[in-house]
Amino acid sequence: MSFSTPRRFAVVSLWAEDPGAAPHFYRDILGLRLITHDSYHSGRPHFDVDGTYLTILKGRPVSAQDAEPPHFPLLAFEVDDLDLFVERLQAHHVELPWGVEGGMESRWIKLRDPAGNLIEIIQFKEQK
Repeated sequence: MSFSTPRRFAVVSLWAEDPGAAPHFYRDILGLRLITHDSYHSGRPHFDVDGTYLTILKGRPVSAQDAEPPHFPLLAFEVDDLDLFVERLQAHHVELPWGVEGGMESRWIKLRDPAGNLIEIIQFKEQK
């Protein structure tokens, strides 16, 4: 018997006590495209991330207890130029608690959205 396997994420959801604060952060600061609020989406903000929807639902975000590693993000966005993105975040006074971090294959920053969800912005180094 053959079957089709998942190809990519279609929808990713985060929770926020005030979903109405999400459009400013995700659209105006991170630069994601806000999908129109309509009755189908019941007023929940939806953002287009290269064909995948990020949805902000009403609810209290809860961090994992005793997480290992302790600062692993709920989701990560890839960017082409991390330095330019950091400048954008600094212009909006977004706190970057751990600054710019890096490894052999990538550089990243971590930040919290208005609801407290830990988000990562990552730039992969070019393979030569």
